[in-house]
Amino acid sequence: MNFGPSRASAIENLNKFVDQNLFEYSRLRNFDFGPDNRSNVSCLSPYITHGVISELEVIKKSLNKFSFSKNEKFIQEVLWRTYWKGWLELRPIVWIDYLNELKKIREEFKDNVDYKNATEGNTNIECFNEWVKELKKTNYLHNHVRMWFASIWVFTLDLPWHLGAEFFMKHLYDGDAASNTLGWRWVAGIQTQGKNYLASEWNIKKFTNNRFSNIKLNENAPPKTSDKTYAASKLEFNNPQNLEEKNLLIFENNLSFEISDFKDQKFKKVFLISNKNENRTIELSEKLVKFKSQLIEDQKKRLEEKSINTEIIDLSDIQNINETSYGLYPTVGENLDFINSNNLKIKFLYRKLDQFSWQYCNKGFFSFQ
Repeated sequence: MNFGPSRASAIENLNKFVDQNLFEYSRLRNFDFGPDNRSNVSCLSPYITHGVISELEVIKKSLNKFSFSKNEKFIQEVLWRTYWKGWLELRPIVWIDYLNELKKIREEFKDNVDYKNATEGNTNIECFNEWVKELKKTNYLHNHVRMWFASIWVFTLDLPWHLGAEFFMKHLYDGDAASNTLGWRWVAGIQTQGKNYLASEWNIKKFTNNRFSNIKLNENAPPKTSDKTYAASKLEFNNPQNLEEKNLLIFENNLSFEISDFKDQKFKKVFLISNKNENRTIELSEKLVKFKSQLIEDQKKRLEEKSINTEIIDLSDIQNINETSYGLYPTVGENLDFINSNNLKIKFLYRKLDQFSWQYCNKGFFSFQ
């Protein structure tokens, strides 16, 4: 498993997966063979999350290899992130409520021994402890493992889902506000009210090829409850009809401008925005901050090779740009929080994929057709 921090690495990994392993994806995708064998899944999510490659780029490559019927499950998994982002865009208060609740729960659990043991992989559940170590070492977990992990955290260790979601965001190379927050809500049973996900010993043993023993879980826990409901807002994601020659801001989720819908538009200057921990509510690990920084540097190098005037600046330095700028939309999350809290005047540009798909993100679960 190699997450080279560049678009070249992303393309190499995409080509390798499609050519060698896509054929068996539907049959093998739920198996966690361990961190040294990830051939059954694409491991492209860290690149898709940062926009280094796009969902459509991945889907097109897969359809060039196999038919839609053969690819349907893989395409659905690729579009899950698109769906979750759209769902959260229509209900951004879910993210704000999460952060507010997280701050209170952090204080409540700051000296909690069970919480400390969970984050250090020091529980009486062998598989969970191994996954904690794997997450910290590789900054990645198989999707099935994430579901088991979250279920054990919430229902067996009896810890708040908010802290588990924060733990993932701190370490995962592919962590984003939508997929991570809503995924943990879904496991807990508050995303789809009354329906939780319960990890089971037989399921873990089957899909890890019996790599673990000592799996004693709470397999009968009721869903968590919440008295909050969130109606979808009626928002429009429209681009200006005539783009002027202004500065362009690119955030950490759109790091492949050369394949974007705006690649042929002329801008005065491109600013690549780096958001380190000083402006984040959830502090990221040093490895994750470094990974993001390297991806930004790689985008700068590629833009400069095209003779595009480019500069990397810190998120807080946007305030020093003394004119209205365009910005590739950063989506709900820490970057948008900073922009909104400082009332910064940025004209956002939206991807065509998002403009089309987000209108259909109306259920608590994936419903794209």
